Amino acid sequence: MKAISILGTSSNAGKSWLTTALGAWLYRQGVKVAPFKSQNMSNNSYVTLEGGEIGRAQAAQAFACGLQPQVEMNPVLLKPSGHGMSQLVLLGDAKEHIPAREYYRHIEALWQVVAEILEGWRSRCDVLLLEGAGSPVELNLMHRDIVNLRPVSYLQGRWLLVGDIERGGIFAQALGTYHLIPPTLQPAGLGLVVNKFRGDLGLFAEAGQYFQQHLPKLPYLGTLPYQGSLQPESEDSLCRDAEESATGTGEMLAWIRFPHLSNSQDSQPWRLDEGVQVKWVETPQALEKARLIVLPGSKNTLGDLAWLRETGLATAIIEAHQRGVPVVGICGGYQMLGDWLLDATGVAGDAGRVRGLGLLPVTTEFAPQKSVRQVLAQWQNQSWQAYEIHMGQTSRSPQAQDEAVYEPLLLANGMAEGLRGDRVLGTYLHGLFESGAMRGYVMELAGVESYQPSGESWQEVQRRLYDDMAQLMEDYLDLMPIRRYLQL
Repeated sequence: MKAISILGTSSNAGKSWLTTALGAWLYRQGVKVAPFKSQNMSNNSYVTLEGGEIGRAQAAQAFACGLQPQVEMNPVLLKPSGHGMSQLVLLGDAKEHIPAREYYRHIEALWQVVAEILEGWRSRCDVLLLEGAGSPVELNLMHRDIVNLRPVSYLQGRWLLVGDIERGGIFAQALGTYHLIPPTLQPAGLGLVVNKFRGDLGLFAEAGQYFQQHLPKLPYLGTLPYQGSLQPESEDSLCRDAEESATGTGEMLAWIRFPHLSNSQDSQPWRLDEGVQVKWVETPQALEKARLIVLPGSKNTLGDLAWLRETGLATAIIEAHQRGVPVVGICGGYQMLGDWLLDATGVAGDAGRVRGLGLLPVTTEFAPQKSVRQVLAQWQNQSWQAYEIHMGQTSRSPQAQDEAVYEPLLLANGMAEGLRGDRVLGTYLHGLFESGAMRGYVMELAGVESYQPSGESWQEVQRRLYDDMAQLMEDYLDLMPIRRYLQL
């Protein structure tokens, strides 16, 4: 097995993008390739067929490589929950919430888990793509870093370096990172990729000679132009690009940007359709023109519910619903729509007994056990894969009145799931809007006449995206050093 680590000069330099594109390109070459990231930090996660939890980026990379996601692709996942705490997910299994200092006390034990998984990959693929995290040369962290240099060194593999020209200072980024990499690992460099170039590439035509002059031992592979249509979902916990601005044109679909937002990718299928735009909002004023309001997932449901009230968004959501705007809650957002949320010990973030928004007659009680599963969702005549990741169990409130006006939203593995009432929908299913029929239904509820659904499925669009990413990489980069190393 050959191993290639994709390292970045910083967070959000393009490591996930390049790993995905490289996996798709190798898959097209007939290579048995798999993705891997020792440790990820993100609240955007995915559920494997076995019911394990991994980072969304590794799931996307698996699909790009023609594989089903597996927990061995991301053995350590940290999900920030606020107050300096993160939930540790080990080999897909959710563990306790721990502070950073406590986590680092276990780093060598975690490395032993990682090393064992790396050994297992030796017989399962021809090429393992190791995605790094942040920068590989944070001098205060290098001695306890199990995701950048240590895995590729352990496998005696090679590495690529990707830098973000959009941030400025690309030459300093590349030179500084390379020279801070330990001298024993510098010869393992396959090349440098400059990412996210906007504008006329001719203005950067002389970059190669400068890199050759100052980095003679690290080949310059080329510069990738930024193409907005070829950006898969972002999961970087430090990056807001995926939710920074409106996507699409037309009537506004308002998605609430919680402080502890999770699984923001649930909004992405709306990109397929015309006549609507997704906009992430944080103020009551932003809801004035909304035709649909979505409360997405949260890693701290009680904390984010308190934030809704502090900002005035809770009142604005209720008022919008009263004037006819449909409201959808997914996972944590579903829990917030209910009557009560009970978290005695803080297993889902903040502890307490809190009144919900009261738009659905349900009560959620949190417990240490986490529900993690893939399901077959069914709505009308359409079926698709969805998944659950949540703490807490939700049931009808004992005091609920007018039960007859509420009914299950859809079927999950043949069983009733979620709840819908008068222009309000709640569900635990991530991937709800991957169904074109479901998107069409909520647009009918909203009375959006300009809405034009796509004729393609989300899965078809994603496969084409991965292929187009691979083609962009092949068109703009010199891949010969990679070909030589892999003997392609």
